[in-house]
Amino acid sequence: MFGTTDLALFVVSGLLLNITPGPDTLYILGRTASQGRRGGMLAAFGIAAGLLVHTFAAAVGLSALLAASATAFTLLKWAGAAYLVYVGASLFFARTPNRSPTPELHAAGLRTVFLQGFLTNVLNPKVALFFLAFLPQFVDPGAPSKALAFLFLGMVFIFNGTLWNLFVAWSAARVAGRFSASGRLALWLNRTVGALFVYLGVRLVTSHES
Repeated sequence: MFGTTDLALFVVSGLLLNITPGPDTLYILGRTASQGRRGGMLAAFGIAAGLLVHTFAAAVGLSALLAASATAFTLLKWAGAAYLVYVGASLFFARTPNRSPTPELHAAGLRTVFLQGFLTNVLNPKVALFFLAFLPQFVDPGAPSKALAFLFLGMVFIFNGTLWNLFVAWSAARVAGRFSASGRLALWLNRTVGALFVYLGVRLVTSHES
């Protein structure tokens, strides 16, 4: 379909990758704990928007350019690492006061949650390289339009991943709701997620993998 091959295997592989905990899951958990289900859902949609950028980049060959240019990769790597550390520090030091079971988010807060999820993906060069390495395995070499095949596979991956991320946000909201009176769970989770984000940022900088 659309110049792809082994689509069923692609879907299964993509689902397994999506359910593997990583920075995206951590960010959704942190936002859900502090800002409720709506915050978690917006985080999931921000992540999906970031993945759209990588999908289009892979389709037009920008990811290949990134992979070939050591300077471009290093610059994006440092930018991504700095942003991960920033998000991690923000979560770690965020105050989580007692809140109602359905916290309200103003427009600026909604934009921040979405934008941080978006940038967390866009500024991660390893996500770009992952798309470049993973998607071509399921593109038919004889496909008349390989760009269309890339786009189709990317959309399938993002759709399935977003469904999983929304489920994570919903599940986390149900658990966090039981502890909403004290806010202790949100505070603990924010600090844990924040510390892990800082660690991931440092690890991204110190990693010598290309």
